[in-house]
Amino acid sequence: MNELTNHSRRDFIKTAGIFSAAFLLPKFITSGMHRTEKPNIVFILADDQGVHELGCYGNPYYHSPNIDRLSREGMIFTNSYAACPVCSPTRASIMTGKYPARLHLTDFIPGKETQPENYLATPEWTKQLTLEEVTIAEALKTAGYKTGHFGKWHLNYDKNYSPGRPGDPGSQGFDVVFTSVKPNKNDDPDADAHHVKEITDNALKFIEGNKDQQFFCYMAHHSIHSPKMENEALIQKYKEKPGADLPENSPVIGAMVETLDKNIGRILDKLDELKLSQNTIVIYFADNGCSTAKETLKPLRGGKAQLYEGGIREPLIIRWPGVIRPGSKCDVPVTSVDFFPTILNICGVKNNISNIDGVDILTLLNGAEKYSDRPIFWHYPHYHSQGIAPSGAVRKGRYKLIEWYEKSINGIVTEGALELFDLETDISEQKNLIKEKPQLGRELYDELKNWRKKVNAQEMFLNPDYKPGAKKKKESIDE
Repeated sequence: MNELTNHSRRDFIKTAGIFSAAFLLPKFITSGMHRTEKPNIVFILADDQGVHELGCYGNPYYHSPNIDRLSREGMIFTNSYAACPVCSPTRASIMTGKYPARLHLTDFIPGKETQPENYLATPEWTKQLTLEEVTIAEALKTAGYKTGHFGKWHLNYDKNYSPGRPGDPGSQGFDVVFTSVKPNKNDDPDADAHHVKEITDNALKFIEGNKDQQFFCYMAHHSIHSPKMENEALIQKYKEKPGADLPENSPVIGAMVETLDKNIGRILDKLDELKLSQNTIVIYFADNGCSTAKETLKPLRGGKAQLYEGGIREPLIIRWPGVIRPGSKCDVPVTSVDFFPTILNICGVKNNISNIDGVDILTLLNGAEKYSDRPIFWHYPHYHSQGIAPSGAVRKGRYKLIEWYEKSINGIVTEGALELFDLETDISEQKNLIKEKPQLGRELYDELKNWRKKVNAQEMFLNPDYKPGAKKKKESIDE
């Protein structure tokens, strides 16, 4: 990464415009083809979806023919990660290429206050993506891209929601904006309650209107987030499917996935109709693990708000005709901070922003089999209704270390504070190797601690108002 002096947003936009005008797009060579034209980008983000909730990841219960089509025509990633086990921080990492810990945006917005039953107190954190940060949309605009945001933003908060306020997509580099809010349980499930069709309709209009120029279309869906509801007839279809009684499957989610997939098919059909498919990169990703898994093995352990694999390992599929070999697979670990530097490189934008945490994974898209064994980090200093306890983690190569903050106060590590797993032999994270491989555990723990210092991560501290046995407050916010 280019570690230059920090630029303000205005300086970046000014200088990047000069760079991008003269910056030559790399020539990508695949099967004898040369790609020099800047591609369009369609980025589709699902909400609360685990890898087990798609057919192309090996679960035939879920009907996702259009997403499966992307995997056949592109590359499927088997070790792709969200930068956080909850929503807003991962979205911020996509927008900036920076870890949530560096941004101090470490929980869903607005989060919740420390409660008497919490042994540790949550540190102060930033409850919006600040305007000083350069977003991927702002960077792409300097290269002449038209930018559109459609759906869930969740990078600022106002209980009296009003689109157009500072911090919304329009102030973060998006030319065309359709922002929607999550549904509530009283909405009509037959009336596009999760805005899937509405988001898609607006994205289709944007693509149609910008078919003659490069565009970045960011579609951030609410589905398959709670409230879990869909058309009753469609739910019934999944109740009658084989596998409906398995703990990793859900008829309601099956119906929601099918509706989401159907609308993704509309996007793919429009790209075909406009003859844009050959020069459009389509990315499918999700912001965190599923909210229904908990400790169910599927085989991934855990779910949303947990740093076990079920909370952070995500579906990632990228299609880029002429560059990515159809039906290819990548087993190299990647994470959501990698999108920013990779897309900027592909689109011919010189990345002169300091403190970018992501790495450019273009070589993986080109079919490289080897990649550096760089560590990937997580920092979640929060309590969550669907989580277990505040924690941090690092994955390096095949091994992953989890630190439980309640058991490692002020650097004093107590019994049970660290868990070490070999993800190649124990994908379900059932065998803690910390006593068998103490040296490796110490090395990974040191890397995790040093990384937190490097990014100036806020640390938790003892809750001065802690009351053992205090009754847990009923959660009113489910993010």
